Amino acid sequence: MAKKSMIEREKKRERLVKKYAAKRAALKEVIADESKPMEERFRATLKLAELPRNSSATRLHNRCQLTGRPHAYYRKLKVSRIMLRELGSNGQIPGLVKSSW
Repeated sequence: MAKKSMIEREKKRERLVKKYAAKRAALKEVIADESKPMEERFRATLKLAELPRNSSATRLHNRCQLTGRPHAYYRKLKVSRIMLRELGSNGQIPGLVKSSW
């Protein structure tokens, strides 16, 4: 089980990313537009730099929904490999059978 503080930090980042997504996209669009004057693009760059760092989507990290484990994460199921095996053994994931030989 991951530390509660790490799980909460990740939730906070998700909220910030969601909150600032439209603003970041608009500023990036202005920065990428070559037809705009250089001063306007530079001002947009400065405004983008003023936004919180944790509002950037690249700072998000996938975590297991059940344990908070950050490694060995299956995107499709949103769980870690350990929980996948445990849920599969208990028969809680349809179509998944733990192999044994």
